Amino acid sequence: MDYKRKTLSISILSGKGGVGKTNIALNLAYAISALNSPTLLIDCDLGLANLDVLLGVTPQKNIEYLLKPDTKIDDIIIQLKKGLDFIPAASGVPELVEWDDDLQTSIFKKLNQEMKDYHFIILDLGAGINATVLNLASITRFKIVIITPEPTSLTDGYALIKVLKKQHNIKDFFIIVNMAKNIKEGKSTFKKLQLACEKFLSIQIKFLGLILEDKNVQLAVINQVPLFEFKKDSQALNNIKEIALKIMKFREIVLPELTLPFNLDFILKKNNT
Repeated sequence: MDYKRKTLSISILSGKGGVGKTNIALNLAYAISALNSPTLLIDCDLGLANLDVLLGVTPQKNIEYLLKPDTKIDDIIIQLKKGLDFIPAASGVPELVEWDDDLQTSIFKKLNQEMKDYHFIILDLGAGINATVLNLASITRFKIVIITPEPTSLTDGYALIKVLKKQHNIKDFFIIVNMAKNIKEGKSTFKKLQLACEKFLSIQIKFLGLILEDKNVQLAVINQVPLFEFKKDSQALNNIKEIALKIMKFREIVLPELTLPFNLDFILKKNNT
């Protein structure tokens, strides 16, 4: 099979900050790559990059460099371990937060053209509903929204789904409930969001899994080490591994219909109107 038909693109989103989105993106990438699936993790929290901080690395180049014609993907990739690569973002560069459509198209065209034999590409997007977040979510095949049991997280998560549905006609969302005190609370939190989406948006969101509260998550952050490397038998990591297996199964189901990693049609259509 052509390598271009093997890659499943995933966007990790949240309606608000502080829900553990970046930590989940990072450790999902580790968990998926550990299942013999080459994975590329891209920090797309533009202007407020922090994956490099969680990893304890200091990148010399970042995704911004792809705007230069002579820069290749290999020039900016950091290998985290065998089978797992990382493209960092810039931090403290406000003009990157609101990339115009031409810049987005240019970078992701290059990613489509130069992509290696990755089974998964994971985009850690910024929190909220700015135009860049919405566009980048739209070009990926698999959208994962992170929520917590906090009422504000539920409200903002619903708002994110609503905007993507209304403005971009996206109807397929997978939900992870993070920081649940127990399984009952996690499932109850998802149910609240599910009912709201059914009633007001007429869409069926899908439950991908829950991650229980775990003190090891914060300890891993403090030590700037992925939870996957910090505490391999932690409760939160076990939950993440279960989610990784579900994502692997989803890729197997949609594999025949996968083409290029990123579908740029939406952005290109906007440029032509």
